[in-house]
Amino acid sequence: MKFRELPASVVRSAFVLVLAATAASAGGAAFHPAHQAKTTTSKMPTPASVSAAPDFPTILYGAAYYPEYEPYDRLDADIRLMKAADLNVVRMGESTWSLWEPEDGHFEYAWMDRAVDALGKAGIKVILGTPTYSIPTWLYHEHPEILARPLGGAKTFYGMRQNMDISSPVFRFYAQRLITHLVEHYRNNPYVIGWQIDNETSAYGASNPDVFAGFVNHLKEKFGTTENLNKAWFLNYWGQDVNSWDDMPTRDDAQSTGYKLEWTRWQQMRVTDYLAWQAVLVRQYRGPNQFVTTDFAGGFKHDVNEEAVAAHLDIAAMNVYHGTQDHFDGSQQAWAEDYARSLKHADFLVTETNAQTIGWDSAFQYPPYDGQLREDVYTHIANGADMVEYWHWASIPSGQETYWKGVLGHDFQPNRAYAEVSRTGRELQKVGPQLVGMTQKNQVAILWSRGSMNAIRFMPFTWNGPQWTPGDPSAGYVSLVRQFHNALYSLNTGVDFVFPETKDFSQYKLLIVPALYISSNALLQRISDYVKNGGHVVMTFKSGFANMDSAVRWVRAPGPLRAACGFSYQEFSSLEHPLALKGNPFYVNSSQNQVSYWAEFLMPDHAKPLAYYDHPFFGRWPAITENQYGKGTLLYEGTYLSDGLQQAILTRELKQLEMYGPDQELPAAIHAVRGTDRLGKHLEYYFNYSGVPVSFTYHGTSGTDLLTGKSMADAQQVTLQPWNLAIVEGQK
Repeated sequence: MKFRELPASVVRSAFVLVLAATAASAGGAAFHPAHQAKTTTSKMPTPASVSAAPDFPTILYGAAYYPEYEPYDRLDADIRLMKAADLNVVRMGESTWSLWEPEDGHFEYAWMDRAVDALGKAGIKVILGTPTYSIPTWLYHEHPEILARPLGGAKTFYGMRQNMDISSPVFRFYAQRLITHLVEHYRNNPYVIGWQIDNETSAYGASNPDVFAGFVNHLKEKFGTTENLNKAWFLNYWGQDVNSWDDMPTRDDAQSTGYKLEWTRWQQMRVTDYLAWQAVLVRQYRGPNQFVTTDFAGGFKHDVNEEAVAAHLDIAAMNVYHGTQDHFDGSQQAWAEDYARSLKHADFLVTETNAQTIGWDSAFQYPPYDGQLREDVYTHIANGADMVEYWHWASIPSGQETYWKGVLGHDFQPNRAYAEVSRTGRELQKVGPQLVGMTQKNQVAILWSRGSMNAIRFMPFTWNGPQWTPGDPSAGYVSLVRQFHNALYSLNTGVDFVFPETKDFSQYKLLIVPALYISSNALLQRISDYVKNGGHVVMTFKSGFANMDSAVRWVRAPGPLRAACGFSYQEFSSLEHPLALKGNPFYVNSSQNQVSYWAEFLMPDHAKPLAYYDHPFFGRWPAITENQYGKGTLLYEGTYLSDGLQQAILTRELKQLEMYGPDQELPAAIHAVRGTDRLGKHLEYYFNYSGVPVSFTYHGTSGTDLLTGKSMADAQQVTLQPWNLAIVEGQK
């Protein structure tokens, strides 16, 4: 039976939540569209059969490879060049459902079999992708209703990838059939080492009828009655009470902040469900030594709960793009990859990163300087990557990403980039086994709250343009988190991310809590207990402000945090212009001694003021306070600090916690990363992210620079050439 044979009402109303995965896990019948005659509930699948992270013998180094994109048959020539560059892995197949299944029910494997076989015989391993993120034209023609309906119901069109409703039972039917065929076909292929499920998945803004029906069922399950929903979301405001679930309005023009926030959670749940469904399906048919991953698109997405998805993966993967030339400093890689490493507290894969230039047009063509491609690979590895793959091997002659160039240019000939890739490949042949599997033990963590990010998106605390003319936000939750991360990166201080679900923060000496606008009382209590038991917190404005339904707490701010913070407040103000701090208390450059956007009128109970505003009105309230609570301290920033002030605050904290040492005094261009290899030996990376030689004094364990073979000793003077690095392996 095909979907076009089902009654239209069934297709329209059905909503799938991992029924196939449930059936497979229980040994039941396979997914069939006829089973989907009702809307199911919103229970998420539990992580089942997740394998231990793959134990790679060396660093995997390669590229995404698409021989089907090339204008003529180059397979043999490509493999010769890959082998000469010492590449040992490629990712293939995730973009071409239209070749795997050129017409409904007709599968073609020969085109990929030839490539997999030739690559494997050359010693190059293959990661295959489930090609579900770009539907073929025949599927659109048969079922145009699977295209993602945007909010507001604008007309949908075919032509763009990632344009479908991933919850649609119609889409799931065809996707399952495809995945089952592909994975079963390659399950015993010794050259296929893993599966990437889908590609840079998100919710795609879908608000189709099945998505809305699933949302209503989710609300029924969460709130029980419409009366409870009305109370939680304060829907009597403007008379928006929902008195029957059948009367639930769509998200299209919702004004309720509670509705908006819960809808984002629902979209995240849909993505988690979809990828969990694929993971279970792949595991049912994969070979015993094939891992399961998915490639997150840089992380920190408003509609993807990466940490929930990661629970269903054997190993996490991240696509990491960054600045080049004079904007290449390693900070963008660390931003995404500290997050990737934190998802499973383990190493991860880089499935895409810059080769030559990037961009959807030819206006952003900044090829890396000499040395940056090589240094980039080691940057990823230092952050915890066990694989680095370029996107992609060869530049595409036509299409939207014509100028998102690969290792090879449009002439498909060896070039400057290929020469540097080859040099790096030769090095990794020697040092890869010593670098793979490095672990970090960081003492600082940043609490990332996706709920706070989304709620602040709906109620931003700042605007671009004139103060009285709202526009796009000029600063927000992400910019605040990024400011903290950048400051710690500049201070050569390793960082993990933790999440609202993290039960214990005690392994960290310092916890950063940016604008925790949305939080449960339980999370606020865990933070307070962490401080009381000896932890140290740096927290910012808007923390503890609203509950999990985006309703402002109806107690004096900061609510449950009051004892730990040591103050309360009843008022706050937008700042039309930046304000200076009185007396420059943190001794920063005068241009940096200022705050912006927002000020809370903090009234200390027993907190110590550290800084006041230099202003006739605002100056009566402290801008920054510190409170001793139990055995620990909580420093609170009631305003948005300049970058210089933020770094000064964190420098002060690191010194007080005896975490400030030689690494924090390194020249600005030098970045250090420390870890431990699989044998328990120290690994210390030193990067020169600049175009001039930089000298510094090495402080660390005696050892050997793995890249040059030169010995290194404590207090030794070291000079790194432009865009170069040293990797020191010390003793246990």
